[in-house]
Amino acid sequence: MNRKTVIFTIIAIIAILAAYLLLWPVPIDPAAYSPPEAPELTGVYEPNDYLSKIERLGSGAGVAPEDVAIDDDGNIYGGMEDGSIVKLSPDGQSHETYAETGGRPLGLKFDKSKNLIVACGEKGLLSIDPKGEVTTLATEEGGTPFKNTEDLDIAKDGVIYFTDGSSKFNELEFYDELMEHRPNGRFMKYDPRTKETLLLIDGLHFANGVAISSDQSFVLICEMGMYRILRYWLTGENRGKHDVFIENLPGFPDGISSNGKGTFWLTLVSPRDATADKILFPKPRLRKMVSRLPQALLPSAQNYGFILGLDKDGNVVHNLQDPDGSFSQITNVVEHDGYLYLGSLVEDAVGRVAVP
Repeated sequence: MNRKTVIFTIIAIIAILAAYLLLWPVPIDPAAYSPPEAPELTGVYEPNDYLSKIERLGSGAGVAPEDVAIDDDGNIYGGMEDGSIVKLSPDGQSHETYAETGGRPLGLKFDKSKNLIVACGEKGLLSIDPKGEVTTLATEEGGTPFKNTEDLDIAKDGVIYFTDGSSKFNELEFYDELMEHRPNGRFMKYDPRTKETLLLIDGLHFANGVAISSDQSFVLICEMGMYRILRYWLTGENRGKHDVFIENLPGFPDGISSNGKGTFWLTLVSPRDATADKILFPKPRLRKMVSRLPQALLPSAQNYGFILGLDKDGNVVHNLQDPDGSFSQITNVVEHDGYLYLGSLVEDAVGRVAVP
């Protein structure tokens, strides 16, 4: 092969690669977003190693227990990547399959009748009775099907408040949802008495975790794509309205729960990435190009343990971290009998650590 042929071949390869990066169809239609500068990990966000003490329960029982729930006897339930709900004994030494959802269980909560209510990806809102029988409660709102039913909480009157992370992308396409950064998410409620689903907030950027305040006056909703938590008022003069509870968080807010005593436990599944904030998010065309790269070359979540405790006014009162990520990508926290039980996007166990 002569020199001219070699040069021509190199130019052709470069042209093909450039055309691919610029023109190949992608599922996302990115919107420009310039987030505020991330807060420094100082003060209330000062790094520590509290979460390095996490105990692993039920190792090998299943992969990626995104959320956990605990019954009256202390048994632990995890929604696994393969669609199963696994039941662990209180000490985590034994386990069994409690139910098969046929989808991706992302949010779990027991109701007063001991039914396990599940936010289950594209399957929607499910109810699993004590015998493990699965019933579908809701799969759409206003004619728009759920694509990524993310999380839920249940009020004392039995009403279920829940999120659909995206009306466009399913739970396996969460990366596309973040990269597109358009308001595809919704916050809704389902009333078991009327069997009706009602839209409460539309146009959210990756709606995720849900938690009702202990006094039942408001609901918190994680808006992962905006690094913030919203508050939807259930009572008072602002009933039916929503505002910002806490914003500009130092990581991606995923799950949130109330301990029933005035504290909300919030997980940051991964710290923020300065390159994404300053370069990727403000430039839609660049995000399209990046989305055409092989998966191994795409930006990924950092293995870092990060949990915050918030009071009823959105102040940080607990800061639990593990920079080494020995139990990483924590997606939800449930407080029970002096312990925090942790779900994860990647681990093969449920985590447990003492309440600080």
